[in-house]
Amino acid sequence: MSEITAAEGANSQLGQSLKAARQARGLTLKQVAERTGMALSTLSKVENGLMSLTYDKLLQLTSGLKMEIAELFNPAVAAPVQGRPVTARRSISRAGQGQLINTKFYTYTYQCTDLIGKRMVPIMAEVRARSLDEFGPLLRHAGEEYFLVTSGRVAVHTEFYAPEILGEGDGIYLDSTMGHAYLNAGEAPSAKGVCLCTSEAPDLYDQLRQIASREAAPLGDDELPP
Repeated sequence: MSEITAAEGANSQLGQSLKAARQARGLTLKQVAERTGMALSTLSKVENGLMSLTYDKLLQLTSGLKMEIAELFNPAVAAPVQGRPVTARRSISRAGQGQLINTKFYTYTYQCTDLIGKRMVPIMAEVRARSLDEFGPLLRHAGEEYFLVTSGRVAVHTEFYAPEILGEGDGIYLDSTMGHAYLNAGEAPSAKGVCLCTSEAPDLYDQLRQIASREAAPLGDDELPP
């Protein structure tokens, strides 16, 4: 009886860890099956603690999810905090690195792009446009965001408020579904800031890149703008 209980406990831990890893990446079981080449029914049984996996299958699963096997057997991953699993995700963004989208009027450098399914997207922004005619249509997307000016002066235009001028160290928090734009309002050729966009939508990063790249194709990782 103790051996059966131990096996059930191990299966339960594996199932909880797999579910936590899947949810952290914003994936459905069907998407995990497509990425790993494993049967959907098998993955469902594993998540529900009804079966375990051989070492070969564990390698197949973790390879498809781009994670280490140890993550599936780390109790910290499965341990809930206030009802939510601890995913233990981490990503480091080095100076001058990131996924770039560069246009004549702005440059967005997306940070921590090795993580998928993020609920928060950090962006290093450099704005050069000085008018809405240059910038183009106001941006709108899911969620909320915070913009902090790190150098220069930024004019914030929104759909329902008069424009505001932000100086170095000033920040603004806004509803991202409201039309908005950040323009250069200083004497320097460009102003810079950090923008944090957040949403429950698992494809937020893709949404933002699609909007930002309306005027230019994205550059590769670590490629600096001309």
